[in-house]
Amino acid sequence: MRAIRAIEHSDVCFIMIDAQLGMESQDVNIFHLAQKNKKGIIILVNKWDLIEKDTNTSKYYIKTVQERIAPFTDVPILFVSALEKQRIHNILIEGMKVYENRKQKIPTSKLNEYLLEVIEKYPPPSVKGKYIKIKYVTQLKTRTPKFAIFANLPQYIKEPYQRYLENRLREKFDFTGVPIDIFFRQK
Repeated sequence: MRAIRAIEHSDVCFIMIDAQLGMESQDVNIFHLAQKNKKGIIILVNKWDLIEKDTNTSKYYIKTVQERIAPFTDVPILFVSALEKQRIHNILIEGMKVYENRKQKIPTSKLNEYLLEVIEKYPPPSVKGKYIKIKYVTQLKTRTPKFAIFANLPQYIKEPYQRYLENRLREKFDFTGVPIDIFFRQK
């Protein structure tokens, strides 16, 4: 209950997991709760000093964590040790970056210039013989990144194409650690 209350009153959530235990089911539940509440998220892997490491240990650990939190995997993962005070200063620096990513506003002209070009290269698949034409994109005036995409047949745009557009937005504009909402509306 305290974790739920803390998530509701925060802008950025630091989810600390034990390096020896890995990402447990309760950690995954807290992650998805923070994601559902549209909070910035950073995963901290604590007790990293107790893990036997080789050259690929951190890459393997990142991969296993991302598999547990999929499909939203654009989250910073920091390896820290509270006892040894390893990389604890990076936590606040990364937290500020995620907070800035969460509150950034992208001008409509810049959004349209980029996304309409992306959509032209890979248009949404036609459904029942009907072609979907996306007219324009705008960022909604909310505290978290939410985008409205206006199209002639928004009801036919499926989740895979929505994830494609979200990934292109993350690629161009830095939304690391921040859940994005995309709404399709009738034009």
